Amino acid sequence: MKSLHTLFAIAALTSVAACATAADSATETLPSGVKIVHTTVGTGANPKATDTVKVHYKGTLVDGKEFDSSYKRGAPATFPLNRVVPCWTEGMQKIKVGGKATLTCPPATAYGSQGAGGVVPPNATLTFEVELIAIEK
Repeated sequence: MKSLHTLFAIAALTSVAACATAADSATETLPSGVKIVHTTVGTGANPKATDTVKVHYKGTLVDGKEFDSSYKRGAPATFPLNRVVPCWTEGMQKIKVGGKATLTCPPATAYGSQGAGGVVPPNATLTFEVELIAIEK
């Protein structure tokens, strides 16, 4: 009987640990399919779609080829969230100032069937490593 109680206790602890892991998950997928993997949780505010943000980022294609990087330019970028691809508008609102995340952008939330400037092919899934430095006022 004692071993049966031990098994129940182990099963209960395993269930609690599994629930805690799921609850603490650093990944979220938005209804649009945008996936956000939080690598560093910030402590500041979350921007709104109408805010202007200051960010550092690196954008890559599925094959890992980098197509843009504020890090390589040596300066963060500042732009209004409602003037960028939907993936950024949606994803950045889920990141707090000081936070870092990886955004995976399905084609419909990135540049779609048009692609962009000869660097992003049509219907490309994009990955952005982003760091939210500030919300500009």
